[in-house]
Parts: sequence; structure tokens; C-alpha cells
Amino acid sequence: MVYEHVPVMAREVGQFLNAGPHRRFLDGTLGGAGHSEQILIDSSPDGQVLGLDWDDEALVEARRRLARFQDRLTLRQSSFSAAREILSEIGWYSVHGAILDLGASSHQLRSEERGFSFRSQARLDMRMDRRQTLDAYQIVNSFPATELEKILRTFGEERQARRIAWRIAEARRSKPLETAAELAQLIERVKGSRAQGHHPATQSFQALRIAVNQELRHLELFLADGYELLETHGRMVIISFHSLEDRLVKTAFRKWSRDCLCPPRAPTCHCGWNRKVRLLTRKPIVPSASEIESNPRARSAKLRAVERI
Repeated sequence: MVYEHVPVMAREVGQFLNAGPHRRFLDGTLGGAGHSEQILIDSSPDGQVLGLDWDDEALVEARRRLARFQDRLTLRQSSFSAAREILSEIGWYSVHGAILDLGASSHQLRSEERGFSFRSQARLDMRMDRRQTLDAYQIVNSFPATELEKILRTFGEERQARRIAWRIAEARRSKPLETAAELAQLIERVKGSRAQGHHPATQSFQALRIAVNQELRHLELFLADGYELLETHGRMVIISFHSLEDRLVKTAFRKWSRDCLCPPRAPTCHCGWNRKVRLLTRKPIVPSASEIESNPRARSAKLRAVERI
């Protein structure tokens, strides 16, 4: 299957990163390499990119697509949460710009064998990094119903989480739920017909994908001190597609931009904190109507950006 992934808000990312020559950049979610390609073009003739992705198929496509930039490109199969270690390994330590485009790629969602699609007849999978052992099949068929409910409610904000979880637990007593299509059909029977233009299993599938890949945990690890990856005046852009992701990014960026972390009523400052960044986006940037029309995946995207001071 041809790797397909349309970079979201590519123009806006380029404007905020302000890529130029003699600079180094981190693309922590390489995907189809659309953002990296534009960064390498904008930073010609000698700008460099470190591209990370835990999906082996994404790395294969990136090497093909970016072959003409081979001497300016370094690729690693890894989560962005390990960016500090990898930067140290290659002797960079810091970068002039960083981009994260969170969530699943268009390719992963469409790939039959990956088990992300509602129609997939392949085994339930949903792993972005296929080296890991935990997959959606194990969660759906072995986790207690109470844990399933928690996953669906927390990561999918699914209002009918309890009904779906207990229906799954009931169904798997007879036989395991093998495929994504089986699970989607079960959820559709619980929730009824489609509402608001999307499949009734959308939130549940999102929740399982986040749980399988520990996506929020990796984001939390990155945001704990991600500003330290940036050179002075270096910029970071993060695109999220889920309210929980955006909340984590917003909270971290606001913390990084504060002068003090002491309680508001504290008479004097004792935290020892000082401002790390300047907010470039007070409110998130969203895609244009024309972009959403041409790339429906972009409809829930929110972009936030900061600059290291």
C-alpha cells in the first residue's frame, strides 16, 4: 500500500518555524515527511532535520521521499519522548525548531492490516510501533470491563463507555473479538445509527489507539521539559487533534511562559522558576475552510507555537 499522509497546516507550520540555512530542526512525528520536506526546502542549502517516528512504514516512505536531501537528514525509529537522548546521541543537543503533528497518520487509518479502520478485517492491532507487544486485541479481549470503561471514557470521552465495555465483556465470553470490523459493528449495535456525520465507533477507536500507544504519556514526557531542546529564539510548533492532547500542550506552554509558579497569594517567590518561552499563539490556530474541504482529517486540528527566550 502506498504511504499516504497529507501534512496539516503546512503553510502555518512553515511560517512559525521560520526555517532557514545553518539551522537544525526536529520533526518528532515524521509520518509521510510532508513537514520535513518543506523544512528542508526552506532551510537550503545546509539546514538539517532529525526525523523521528515509531512507525517503520513511515521511515521507509520518508527515506524514499526525502532521498534528495540524504546528506541533510537523520532518521530514527523512536517516539518524540526520546528526543533528548537521540539529540545527544547525534551530537546536536538542541535545535532551532521543532514540530509535532500528533495522532495517527492518514496512512495508518487507511491501512487494512493495521487495524485502525472500522472496516478492517485484519486482527485488531492499532500499534504505531509494531515492535511493542501490547495491541488493541489484548486490551479488548483481556482487560476487565471496568478498565475498558475507564479507557473509553477517559481517552475517548465516550458517554456510553459503560454500556460498550460491558457489551464487549459479554460478547468475548463466546469468542474473542478478532477484527476492527467486528468491534465497530458491536459498538454500532450499542449506540445505534450514525450521528453528527461520523461512525458511532469513532470515539472508542480513538480511545483504544491512545491506550495502545500510550500517546498521552509520551506527550507528557516530552512536555515536561521540551523547551530545553530549543536554542535561544528557537521555535516549537505542536498540532493536536484531541481535546486531551490540546489541553496538555496549552497547560505546558502557559507554564513555560510564566515568570513564577508560586501560588497567586504567596507574598514572595520561592519557586526559582523563570520564563522559558514566549507564546506565539494566545489561542490555537485552526485550518482554513479550504484546507478542511480538501483534507477532512484537518477539521479537528489545533496548532500552538512558542519561542525560546
